[in-house]
Amino acid sequence: MSSDSSKKRKPKVIRTDGGPQEGKRSRPDADQDARYYSEEAEVDLRDPSKDYELYKQTCQNLQKLMAEIQELKSKGNKDSAAEIEERRIQSCVHFMTLKKLNRLAHIRLKKGRDQTHEAKQKVDAYHLQLQNLLYEVMHLQKEITKCLEFKSKHEEIELVSIKEFYDEAPPEISKPEVTTDDPHQQTLSRLDWELEQRKRLAEKYKECLANKEKILKEIEVKKEYLSNLQPRLNSIMQASLPVQEYLSMPFDQVHKQYETARHLPPPLYVLFVQASAYGQACDKKLAVAIEGNVEEAKALCKPPEDSQDDESDSDAEEEQNTKRRRPTLGVQLDDKRKEMLKRHPLSVTIDLKCKDGSVLLLTFYYLMNLNVMTVKAKVTAAMEMTMPISAGDLLSPDSLLSCLYPGDHGKRTPNPANQFQFDKVGILTLSDYVIELGHPYVWVQKLGGLHFPKDQPQPVVADSSLSASHMERTMKLLKMRLESRLALHKQFASLEHGILPVSSECQNLFPAKIVSRLVKWSALTYEDYLELPYTKDVVEAGLAEDTHLYYMALIERGTAKLQVAVVLNPGYSSVPPVFSLCLNWKGEKTSSNDDNIRAMESEVNVYYKELCGPNPGYQLLTNQLQRLCVVLDVYLETETHDNSVEGPKEFPQEKMCLRLVRGPSRMKPFRFNYPQGFFSHR
Repeated sequence: MSSDSSKKRKPKVIRTDGGPQEGKRSRPDADQDARYYSEEAEVDLRDPSKDYELYKQTCQNLQKLMAEIQELKSKGNKDSAAEIEERRIQSCVHFMTLKKLNRLAHIRLKKGRDQTHEAKQKVDAYHLQLQNLLYEVMHLQKEITKCLEFKSKHEEIELVSIKEFYDEAPPEISKPEVTTDDPHQQTLSRLDWELEQRKRLAEKYKECLANKEKILKEIEVKKEYLSNLQPRLNSIMQASLPVQEYLSMPFDQVHKQYETARHLPPPLYVLFVQASAYGQACDKKLAVAIEGNVEEAKALCKPPEDSQDDESDSDAEEEQNTKRRRPTLGVQLDDKRKEMLKRHPLSVTIDLKCKDGSVLLLTFYYLMNLNVMTVKAKVTAAMEMTMPISAGDLLSPDSLLSCLYPGDHGKRTPNPANQFQFDKVGILTLSDYVIELGHPYVWVQKLGGLHFPKDQPQPVVADSSLSASHMERTMKLLKMRLESRLALHKQFASLEHGILPVSSECQNLFPAKIVSRLVKWSALTYEDYLELPYTKDVVEAGLAEDTHLYYMALIERGTAKLQVAVVLNPGYSSVPPVFSLCLNWKGEKTSSNDDNIRAMESEVNVYYKELCGPNPGYQLLTNQLQRLCVVLDVYLETETHDNSVEGPKEFPQEKMCLRLVRGPSRMKPFRFNYPQGFFSHR
């Protein structure tokens, strides 16, 4: 049957995308057209939707034929071979139809792309023409603007009025008979008169300069006489200095200081007197000095009587000579803000010296219009120290003095009246200006004798008794703050290298062998601390504020990793740090899902007094981290071993424990007993 079907086949038709090839053109063009045809021409005649329907019909027929062939083959009947062959031929015909439809689709796609490209080229050509026209329009507009804005130089010269010109100018320059009716000649004559006046003024200016030089020479002669007199006076003063030093009575220096102190504002004067008295009585190393421009301070004390006449004269001259633009509203507000936040020219500096030679330099300022005092701090170490990355905020001026007293962060003004002053000049809060002005802490106001009662507003006057009652305690707190920050600075340098410095006095708090080790210590921002899932209890308890310092530690032993989030209160070591733990070993374990993790946190957060060490307890932080390494060893070594896992135990028990676990919660023994050297439950 296959032979019969092959005989019935039609002669093969040769299809090409273009015209006939050169080697096959032996017959005339009419015969060539009859034998060949172009599928590109056929695409234009066919409907794409009908081709799509033909494609779906062909696919369905092809699927049906394949199913029938499969069914005939599954029957295994020998007589069905002819039917299978017939359906196979029909399938081939359908395949040929699909191929043709595929070629037609590709031809349509190519034609569509060509048409799109031609249209795009036309659009680009039109767009280029449009850009050229727009450029020409813009060029013409610029030329027109230049012509309209052209100004002559004589327009910038402020000439005298026409009436004054005819009254003062001589007739040979004014020429009334010509210039009265001719504006152009009138302008030329006015310019000539202006030139004549300026020549006269130039000659007068030269005469004034000559008189000035003569007066300056006389002044120089008198200055030379006075300068020769000054060395003699200085020699007399120098001759008396050894006597003053021998008697420990620096009268000259003290006299100069008190002469300058007369020009201090009342709060700074109270601070200067009380700090000097405290230094003489309690701290001989305390140095108090006055800095600033004394002349400006003297000028502030002068009554502005003569200045009013000078201002009226200067205003009259400005109105006659120049036309000034009025400042905009924004410039006026900026000037008002600067005037509102203006500091007194003089300031008081206090140098607090520690036992190791480190110095805390405090500079106190007084804001005259706000009636508050501010302070800036600077630390000078006794020896050159390496700056750890995590210790960046320890000695910074913003955090060094923050919360010296609880809640006193120095970001808001303590004077309630300042808020109404801020509203007038558009200042939201004083915290935007503390970097430039200093921090207005409450204890700074009390050192200056300023007290702002909120219940009964009264006129604020500097009170020396208030300053005296707070001076001693504040100075001790400042020294403790500086010593604690310097101690933390040294500890952080070791912690960043994975070293836990433990003093010899604290060795008895820990066992001899500790396997867990600190591998990372870094600073953490307040926002990052809030995002940690295992610190929510600390945040909800109000133990984490934006004025605190935050750090992240990582302790490792084998595959176990203990993440430690630390909240460092500004009042360290009087206020202990707060630790939050997260153990990554066989899952993530925190105090919320593991009672032993909560017990580990209690070892450093609750029983911190055992780790304070010798007074003043600056080793508390490193001792707490060392205790965490110990309790992590106990936690891992007392964990039950899975017998189904072959091989040695990952964490063999090296610590001696009386009982491995206790109670239904399976609590582990974290308390270390010295000198016996074993661990027990609390």
